[in-house]
Amino acid sequence: MKRLLLIVCLVVGAGSAMAQSSIGHVDSQALLDTLPSRKAALKDFQEFEYAGMVELQEMEADLQSAATTLEGKWQSLSPVMQKIEQEKLQKKQAALVARDESFKQELQAYSAELNAPILSMVQEAVQNVAAKNKMDYVMDATTLLVANGKDITDEVITELLKLDAAASAGTN
Repeated sequence: MKRLLLIVCLVVGAGSAMAQSSIGHVDSQALLDTLPSRKAALKDFQEFEYAGMVELQEMEADLQSAATTLEGKWQSLSPVMQKIEQEKLQKKQAALVARDESFKQELQAYSAELNAPILSMVQEAVQNVAAKNKMDYVMDATTLLVANGKDITDEVITELLKLDAAASAGTN
């Protein structure tokens, strides 16, 4: 009997604790889409990616050209020269593969570098608005099936734009 009473008290106590918790949600995609510094970061990333793709395409075109040239003169080369030319071609191919792999790593590193301050700013804005609204939990609405808490997206956007403007003023 005492056990049953203890369980009932715990369930009622937990229910009242949950009722006192304040939950809000934000649309993280909307936050990111309205941030001028993110738009600038995306532009920088796309320019970097494009330059790298052009470099890889040029390397590939050079490899194809060398292969075509070698194919055209293959029969006229001595066995030693065939081997030398074939090794040169293999080195070009290996260089292309290595550059492709390093470029992928560079893209990841650059993306992380560009996103870190943006995500930090979003986190700070969400924390500021959550503290102002005395919220215990703020969830991302894009991952929720049901979002019945208070939507603080607009408040966070306002805070985020203030933080972004302050950060931009500090870098100029």
